[in-house]
Amino acid sequence: MFLFAGGILLFPPLENQVAVAQRVRPDGVWQTIYEKLPELPLENQYISKETKQPATDNTLVGRLIRYHIYVKGRPPFFRLDWKVTLADYLGVTGAMDPSTYPSANTLRTNPLEGDIAAIRRLSRQQRDALVQALVDAFASQSTSTLQPGSAPTPSNP
Repeated sequence: MFLFAGGILLFPPLENQVAVAQRVRPDGVWQTIYEKLPELPLENQYISKETKQPATDNTLVGRLIRYHIYVKGRPPFFRLDWKVTLADYLGVTGAMDPSTYPSANTLRTNPLEGDIAAIRRLSRQQRDALVQALVDAFASQSTSTLQPGSAPTPSNP
């Protein structure tokens, strides 16, 4: 709930937002983002504990998406939520927990420090482009999976 001049603006409870986030399929979105923004670092040099080989499909953007949706429980449709997630990486919102970071338990080295460094190296324009690409990818995914007669998922212009 937020107060503003003239009234109160209510937001849906977090549990509703998490339920929305669980209906999207984030699996292939990282590939779409890299197609749109090929200059983004892959950060996929980490070695899998299971296969002992480089986990090339385990990328910075993939982990960013999983952190945003599954660790923080934020919906993937809104620019502000993605900006808060980037603020996590930039150290603005407090420390990130290495034990809950995506792939911490499946890679030999926890990628959190490398991912933080990679996000910090991005320019403001690159971060803004990343946020927009993420919002666009999830918005197009949600509209393409709507059933006839159902209401579209809200997106932030």
